[in-house]
Amino acid sequence: MKLIDYKNSLVNDYKKNKRTFTFYLVLRGLVILTLVRCLITRNYESAAICILSLLLFLMPAFLQEKMKIEFPAVFQAIIFGFIYAAEILGEVNHYYVIIPGWDTMLHTMNGFLCAAIGFSLIYLLNRSSKHINLSPFYLTLVAFCFSMTVGVIWEFFEFTMDQLFYLDMQKDFIVKEIGSVTLDPENSGMPFIINNISETIIKTADGQSYVVPGGYLDIGIIDTMKDLLVNLVGAVAFSIIGYTTLKFSKKSVIADNLMIKPKED
Repeated sequence: MKLIDYKNSLVNDYKKNKRTFTFYLVLRGLVILTLVRCLITRNYESAAICILSLLLFLMPAFLQEKMKIEFPAVFQAIIFGFIYAAEILGEVNHYYVIIPGWDTMLHTMNGFLCAAIGFSLIYLLNRSSKHINLSPFYLTLVAFCFSMTVGVIWEFFEFTMDQLFYLDMQKDFIVKEIGSVTLDPENSGMPFIINNISETIIKTADGQSYVVPGGYLDIGIIDTMKDLLVNLVGAVAFSIIGYTTLKFSKKSVIADNLMIKPKED
């Protein structure tokens, strides 16, 4: 297929649902405006994120064409909104720092969406194969594990970026109490509890000192566990919906709007 034919195929696919296509065009326009702003201000890192977002917007249609599957219109709209909220609002406009809970909301949504994707893929395989007949419980279990695996891999990625490039993707938290075996003055192997921490002083070998007001600086572990816990919540939420739909043959508006289907010729 030629590039222009492929592009027309993507546009026609989006136009099947005018609301989703309009939403896509609005977000695409906002990303382009953000890209122009970043180029004018010479913020090239954010400009690269904008370009990445524009490419990610094409992924649903690209996957549909290559894999002969169909994403429901609502699911596509959620994906577009998720990309814009995570990359443009979260990274470029710093919503992760400005708005408390922004990261938590997105990780919960990620868990929900990944469970829907995993559930749909295994369901399609189960339905189209003559040699595989999985129970609703097993289908749900695989979808749940798929979602959690994606969440864990993402945390691995954040940890790697923090260790190599000090990006602080695993955000720091201020804590006022800690339990530490290392800080036990008697080396008894028991956790030494420190309460009511008011500040932490960090000193470097070259004589520099930094004060962390309000408590002790936790580097990443609380953020990582929080992200995995809310990913768990999202995964469990869709798993319940998917299991109920298959087990009791009930029509679910949520499942119908989120489950990937084979593409109709």
